[in-house]
Amino acid sequence: QVQLVESGGGLVQAGGSLRLSCVASGSIFSLAVMGWYRQAPGKQRELVATITSDGSQNSDDSVKGRFTISRDNAKNTVYLQMNSLTPEDTAVYYCNAMGWLPLGRKFNYWGQGTQVTVSS
Repeated sequence: QVQLVESGGGLVQAGGSLRLSCVASGSIFSLAVMGWYRQAPGKQRELVATITSDGSQNSDDSVKGRFTISRDNAKNTVYLQMNSLTPEDTAVYYCNAMGWLPLGRKFNYWGQGTQVTVSS
């Protein structure tokens, strides 16, 4: 079993910044990929950014140059630094983690979500 606990969401004015954190805990053998997704009202959940254990990153074009994903492997933690926020970034942000439990079992877990609201 893996638990993901997110923090750092909130209300910010357009042009402001927020930093999200997500800590993974449990019987984790290996955390292959950690990432952030978001879901705005009435829309499907979409990729924001992901990062592998060796630092390879992938992000949506809409956040390139504004958002930075990073991780601390020793702490099983992934961060999302969000700068130059716009009202279009308003959404619930979900942490995701994929990897392996002991004995080679794969896992794919989601956090409970943290609200990010950007006012104009």
